[in-house]
Amino acid sequence: MCMSPQRPLILLVEDNEDDAALVQRAFQTAGVVNPVYTVKNGMEAIAYLGGDPPYQDRSRFPLPVLVLLDIRMPLRDGFAVLKWIRSTEGLARLRVVMLTSSDAVHDADLAYKMGANSFLIKPLDFLNAAELSRSIQIQLP
Repeated sequence: MCMSPQRPLILLVEDNEDDAALVQRAFQTAGVVNPVYTVKNGMEAIAYLGGDPPYQDRSRFPLPVLVLLDIRMPLRDGFAVLKWIRSTEGLARLRVVMLTSSDAVHDADLAYKMGANSFLIKPLDFLNAAELSRSIQIQLP
């Protein structure tokens, strides 16, 4: 898979294929044309962001401008990945939006305390995706 160098990448970390498809559809509806690459768990997210195999070729797997990070996942949850991102040189300022299927206030509070840029409840609808694209200022062609 070769990513378009003209449009910044969005990394979606989501273990549920239906939720991943809904996020993609909401972005399309909102006019977000940035490529979205999906990984299925926290370990894959860390490997991708760290440039570990099989993601070491940055021309094929560029660093994203935004990570959409599900909280509840196998292997490593979203909070563990967020903590890793915020403590990793070169990634600490990466935009991270936490995604959850519950509206637990505790999850939102913890996400913001750990450095998340935003927190959204799944499934993303058109309005959420449009607001997300405005709030993170993704450069659209």
